[in-house]
Amino acid sequence: MTQQMPLKNVLLVDDERAFIDTMAERLVQRGISASLAYCSEDALDRLDAEGIDIVVLDLKMPGMDGMALLSAIKQRHPNIEVIMLTGHGSSKEEATARDLGVFAYLTKPQPIDALTQVIRQADEKRQQ
Repeated sequence: MTQQMPLKNVLLVDDERAFIDTMAERLVQRGISASLAYCSEDALDRLDAEGIDIVVLDLKMPGMDGMALLSAIKQRHPNIEVIMLTGHGSSKEEATARDLGVFAYLTKPQPIDALTQVIRQADEKRQQ
């Protein structure tokens, strides 16, 4: 079995601090180191300043919501893969996200190993 390379350029975006703090800890245990942003505006600043390759973001956030952030990410950084992780989504919102270029649309709660697998798949696609 080959060991997977650690991923370092993942950004988690969610206004639920405890949720993404815990998710980041669990991802580190699986070889994925993530930066955190607690709002869309902070996420955009990080995307412009850091070498982010993959974004995992929530749909419902105060201010700019996840759909608007997805659109902004794809306009500014079209090669970044985005995974939407939401507890409030609908099939209509999923269709809109797919139209905007989301890599995956997942619902909360998502098993951490399943999320890890999707993040690695997004990284493989990005490298192709």
